[in-house]
Amino acid sequence: MTLALEGVSKKVGAAVHIDDIHMTLERGSLNVLLGATLAGKTSLMRLMAGLDVPTSGRVLVDGKDVTGWPVQRRSVAMVYQQFINYPSLTVYENIASPLRVAGLPGSEIDARVRDAAKLLKLEPYLDRKPLNLSGGQQQRTAIARALVKRADLVLLDEPLANLDYKLREELREELPRVFSASGAIFVYATTEPSEALLLGGNTATLFEGRLTQFGPTPRVYRQPQDLTTARVFSDPPLNTMTIHKTGDAVTLGAGERIPATGALVAVADGEYTVGFRAHHLSLEPMGPEGIALPATVSVAEITGSESYVHLDAGEHRFVALVPGVRRLEPKSSVTAYIDPRHLFLFDAAGRLAGADPAQKAA
Repeated sequence: MTLALEGVSKKVGAAVHIDDIHMTLERGSLNVLLGATLAGKTSLMRLMAGLDVPTSGRVLVDGKDVTGWPVQRRSVAMVYQQFINYPSLTVYENIASPLRVAGLPGSEIDARVRDAAKLLKLEPYLDRKPLNLSGGQQQRTAIARALVKRADLVLLDEPLANLDYKLREELREELPRVFSASGAIFVYATTEPSEALLLGGNTATLFEGRLTQFGPTPRVYRQPQDLTTARVFSDPPLNTMTIHKTGDAVTLGAGERIPATGALVAVADGEYTVGFRAHHLSLEPMGPEGIALPATVSVAEITGSESYVHLDAGEHRFVALVPGVRRLEPKSSVTAYIDPRHLFLFDAAGRLAGADPAQKAA
């Protein structure tokens, strides 16, 4: 099965929920929808499933126009953020419920339920009821019920958001294995860039209902084609700074002049926005090419093996993610260093500068 969205838009009154999205999802692929709350992830999933009808554009399955077809006519399964299980049924019967509704013979139901339970490590719990399960086991049950249908399209709408940290990490590690064992198209919505990176596959970055980029997850992360995509795919938020290049020198936002290095060498003179992620801002000197920024500590947050250091540098507020425990006093002076090899450079329109056209379109 191939699912294609051709110019799909969704408006509710004057509000635009989805804006002219073009995307093709291939059989057996894992596709992550990454964006903040209200970016359009759930709205897009509902259009894919047939729960909603687009205001304009078409939805194609294997080249056939299914726009307007209800969900009952499509081969779709969906898993939501909340644990949606039948409390009076055992795990076995919860998983089997869509197959019983479909009228499958008992032997096939049993085989499918046990295959799904094995895949999701639920075999020891088949006789339990949901209230006797952990949160992770309940969500595994909901995922198993979706998989057992053997639908061509499986939609997972932030399925791990309500789990505690340990359970989220456990299921994040297992889900790629579960996905690879199925030939379905998987679409997984999340607000967390780290989750998209862990899952792999392809990532579609969404902002205010617009698709800003779609492609293999590592490429979208490392080569964002515009400033919006870079911001969507950064947590902590992307550090940004306005610069002006003239010849072989660059003037930073606070007026400091430094030699042009790295990506700054290849671009034409003019004003740009520089973006860099928190782990590419260091408090340790990094050689002659490192861009040094005098800064004042606002606050240091110790997370265990790493520390988030919030810095004020002139009119800019930056965040550095540094290894180890760094107990820095507020208002203390430090020098921060930017690695020019990891700069994103965006022009006045917010497009990636200094990349070849083929890379920008990828």
